[in-house]
Amino acid sequence: MKAATLFGGLLSAAVAHGSDIFYQGGTVISFNSNTSNLDILREADLHISGDRISGIYGANETITPPSNATVVNATGMIISPGFIDSHHHLWQTAYKTLASNTSLAEYFQRYGEYGPAVQNFHAEDTYLGQLTGCLELLHEGTTTVLDHAHGDFSDETTDAAVDATFECGVRAYYAHAIHPLPNNYTWDMQTDKLRSLAQDERFNSTGLVQLGLAYDFFSNAPAANVTELWNITRDNNLSVITTHFLGGPWGDVNSPVRFHEYDMLNHSTPVVFSHASFMTKEDANLLRETDQYICTTAESEFHYGHDHPHAHNIQDQAALGIDTHFTYSSSMVTQARLWLQSLRAPQYLEVLEDWEIPRNNPMSVYQAFHLITRAGALALRRDDIGIIAPGAKADIVTFRGDTPNMLGWEDPVAAVILHSNTGDIDDVLVNGQYVKRGGKLMYADYASLSRRFLESSKRIKSIWNNMDWPRLEGIFNNISPYADADVIDTQRGDGSGYYAQNGALQR
Repeated sequence: MKAATLFGGLLSAAVAHGSDIFYQGGTVISFNSNTSNLDILREADLHISGDRISGIYGANETITPPSNATVVNATGMIISPGFIDSHHHLWQTAYKTLASNTSLAEYFQRYGEYGPAVQNFHAEDTYLGQLTGCLELLHEGTTTVLDHAHGDFSDETTDAAVDATFECGVRAYYAHAIHPLPNNYTWDMQTDKLRSLAQDERFNSTGLVQLGLAYDFFSNAPAANVTELWNITRDNNLSVITTHFLGGPWGDVNSPVRFHEYDMLNHSTPVVFSHASFMTKEDANLLRETDQYICTTAESEFHYGHDHPHAHNIQDQAALGIDTHFTYSSSMVTQARLWLQSLRAPQYLEVLEDWEIPRNNPMSVYQAFHLITRAGALALRRDDIGIIAPGAKADIVTFRGDTPNMLGWEDPVAAVILHSNTGDIDDVLVNGQYVKRGGKLMYADYASLSRRFLESSKRIKSIWNNMDWPRLEGIFNNISPYADADVIDTQRGDGSGYYAQNGALQR
């Protein structure tokens, strides 16, 4: 299942059959494989042939586009590699705005894989949520996603999610979740389904969608179960393993140390540890030794309260992701911007607390850009995505440079990370194919899809809004006690500042 990753052999692959696209006169954020750094090429031309980048030509090079090429005037535009989202649950779109004030503990109770979704999501709901979730990614400029697909409550919902993923046009790593569900979908049924998916001819070494494994019980499952999953992974050449790891008060489960005990780190299969909030020094050292990555989902970890007090210590083995797009947007640029500023702040404070004045900025926009492009590719052990270089996959995002918020830019990376928004995105290509063009998604019948999705979402929201949710009491997962965080209120008075679902202020 694993796609080819050797960069040296990419250029010859660029002659693959397909249509040619030629962007003229844009500013290209290209990648120099000799220095492993970005090269900014101004007034440059970008030639896409089939699914690959065929050539990049500077302002002093005179190149005539192929006669069959679609020629695009890119004057004043920024041409960026597509963004890579290294952790997401795409099936959950129907919940959008329900969880604006939730916590991670409430998420487990209400919105996750072990809540009421198992009984209430039909295959059609899963299909519509997965498809609209994928299209939201493309709209925001994300071209590759690692989907921890834990909405697979049955063979039917699994098939629905898989079908939607293939339909949408995003480059995806579909990590099929194996989990102890509160229904009759047993371990054997789930592992049989994973084996069946591995034989699905749509999953192949050159396809846009790759198959992986998602599993969250490496620390406390019977050893025979872990061995079975590892054998499935190796026997079927699955492309990735992903797992949730928090540590600290959340529990030391699925840590790199635990994986190392099973000898599952130092292999060709990439392992992505989502969140890694309270990782230890030993965990970090193992990641470096085995070249495995964490995925920080910055906004999620602020929103839900995972926190990430140790993540700054392992940014050299880190990428960024979204997690749950039903609670905030799917913009990877937003994640990079938020994470950049949140990493800068404590480094400044460390100097200021000594009554000294920092003379430098501790983290550059280029580092933030790396986390949503090449770092995501390296986490998946891919050298041909997350970059613009001859022979790389043609996963491209173009930004208009003449909008009010972008006007006057000089540094294209700074413009993308600190000034752009989704409205500036003009074109998005995945594998050399337009999925968004001229600011519009290319999905054939989005209006009809939207109507179907809204009907599904309305039904789901009605069920959730009428549920009587018990207060969380006692001990979380037999590890740590529940407690209340202090509430922040921006209005004077005795109330909390929270609103009920009907909009009435709860005072």
